[in-house]
Amino acid sequence: MASQAGSQLHFILFPFLAQGHMIPMIDIARLLAQHGALVTIVTTPMNAARFQNVIERGIQSGLRIQVIEFYFPCQEVGLPEGCESWDKLPSMALLPKFFAAIEMLRLPLETLFKEIQPKPSCLISDVCLPWTVSSACKFNVPRIVFHGFSCFCLLCLHSLSVSKAHESVSSDSEYFLVPGLPDRVEITKAQLPEILKLKSFGEPILAAEMASYGVIVNSFEEMEPAYVEEYKNARDGKVWCVGPVSLCNKEDIDKLERGDKTSNDGSGCLKWLDSWQPGSAVYVCLGSLCDSSTTQLIELGLGLEATKKPFIWVIRPGDQAKGLEDWLLAEKFEERIEGRGLLIRGWAPQVVILSHPAIGGFLTHCGWNSVLEAVSNGLPMVTWPFFADQFCNEKLVVQVLRIGVTIGAERPPSLADEERNGVPVKKEDVKKAINMLMDEGEERDERRRRAREYGETAKTAIEEGGSSYLNIKLLIKDILQQAK
Repeated sequence: MASQAGSQLHFILFPFLAQGHMIPMIDIARLLAQHGALVTIVTTPMNAARFQNVIERGIQSGLRIQVIEFYFPCQEVGLPEGCESWDKLPSMALLPKFFAAIEMLRLPLETLFKEIQPKPSCLISDVCLPWTVSSACKFNVPRIVFHGFSCFCLLCLHSLSVSKAHESVSSDSEYFLVPGLPDRVEITKAQLPEILKLKSFGEPILAAEMASYGVIVNSFEEMEPAYVEEYKNARDGKVWCVGPVSLCNKEDIDKLERGDKTSNDGSGCLKWLDSWQPGSAVYVCLGSLCDSSTTQLIELGLGLEATKKPFIWVIRPGDQAKGLEDWLLAEKFEERIEGRGLLIRGWAPQVVILSHPAIGGFLTHCGWNSVLEAVSNGLPMVTWPFFADQFCNEKLVVQVLRIGVTIGAERPPSLADEERNGVPVKKEDVKKAINMLMDEGEERDERRRRAREYGETAKTAIEEGGSSYLNIKLLIKDILQQAK
């Protein structure tokens, strides 16, 4: 698969320090290296350790990948030691300090540009690292933005940043039409990604994106063709869809070790899944960063129990974990669901679970990695968005692709809202959405058929000769021309 053209290039990859951003960038590093390129990943010691085994296996197989670790200045900005990733922050109030520490990596990055050999041909850096565009420019290196968003979401962002349609809407809960899209899509201000809602955060990101050479997207053209085409037009053609990048993980061990260490070796949940009929079980995971109150998590648990369907529920550690654990113990919840429900605490081997034949649906927070992993496995979804691009992703899944059922969450959760109005998603909502997704019927069958078709085209896209495979070759060719 390696090409002579690719072997002349040296890509520097700089992921944002959060699991959902790191994971696809590691996959992109492997895809570029499979085409012969030399790839240098820059990150911090703790983040490097999370992916050490996957990278080492890639190197042993002949891929030219190296990792350079930058010291992360926790102490200098007032962060507790070990807070090298968003998911390690004990409080979201520490985010400004976290971003300040990340920006202090500018000097080591520029030192790397100056000293590393062979000279870098291209920097691929996360959208949340806007300052890297000026660092790359200083050394005459093209910067390509990695967006962990779909082309659907990126086109929404582009349309609204140009039209300012959202700025004329007075209420956060009033639906308005996103102009210039291939489909009729309505959204509220509350549902918009923070890039548009928080100007101090979003404006530097959007400006840096427009100043960059191009955009690499974890998507595939066959899934959202009209949105890929329109977004390419908006970016003068410099958009490369190279996904679903998770499909570069062919071996079970690589699927198992994507991200943090799992709470078990994966064999326990796979053995449990082996006992169920194909397509009968639901996988439930609300991501590594989405915060729900204890009360809301209890409603989720009761709703899952009420479906009387087999399920795996991933419970992440966090501020609300103790309250939920107290309830689980007091109510003997695990005894009540024994034999039908399985709880996984901490990080779960999601790609391994989703690829198991027993899984028939995925209740997801609509993070783009999770959506693509469901699509890659031909699975329909129950959608429960929280923040960032997740409401946009829900609209793509439910309205455009028609492979999802909404749970009914219409705004980001807040404790103030809960105190006034109760939890936004009741146990009845959970039960209704899952039953609609899983129960017999023509609508369910059509949804599953569409999901399976997208799953097949996803696998074809990433294989030799597929659209995403060819886009990586086009990216390499483009950067090679820039390097001459």
